[in-house]
Amino acid sequence: MNVDVEIEQLTFDEKGLIPAIVQDAENAKVLTIAYMNETALLKTMQTGETWFFSRKRQTLWNKGETSGNKQKVKKITYDCDADALLVQVKPVGPACHTGAESCFYQTLYEAGQVPSDIIPILTSRIKERRNNPVEGTYTSYLFREGIDKILKKIGEEASEVIIGAKNTDKQEVTWEIADLTYHTLVLMELLDVSVSDIKAELYERHIKKAGKQDE
Repeated sequence: MNVDVEIEQLTFDEKGLIPAIVQDAENAKVLTIAYMNETALLKTMQTGETWFFSRKRQTLWNKGETSGNKQKVKKITYDCDADALLVQVKPVGPACHTGAESCFYQTLYEAGQVPSDIIPILTSRIKERRNNPVEGTYTSYLFREGIDKILKKIGEEASEVIIGAKNTDKQEVTWEIADLTYHTLVLMELLDVSVSDIKAELYERHIKKAGKQDE
């Protein structure tokens, strides 16, 4: 990374620290929040891995140095007041010391509606089940059985979508498309195809191409 930058415009607090919100660069999920001093920030930019300052231990620490759960830095931005950082990373393993993907896994309040980011949430959960299988869970079972089992389920769910559509049953079609979507996401994780890959392909086919035709 380019470290030939000026950081004097940043506002560190009276202890020389600035909060750093760490976010998954692919799905925008917030992974953790920590603090950096100037040295930690410079080391982060120099190494391309997250470094923080521990307020409890009063020392620098490199995320994943002992656990292996490193965070590869993709981009660092700061807010309008220049007193907080947003660090976008590619995580290599869970962010939380508990083994959870994100430190923010405990819900304090949620309005009675489906979250708009349900697909990223679901893909993250699927990825977690693949990397850390849990006995008795369906997703772990699919990964254990392998691609043939996953493809069989996709074929079954696709057929059931067709049947529901022929019956003009909206609720049935909704259920079956949800099942088909889930199993497709499992296959995508197995083959390392991301939602971003699909979005990019759809954009190329239907938005960018259509824009050129309108010119």
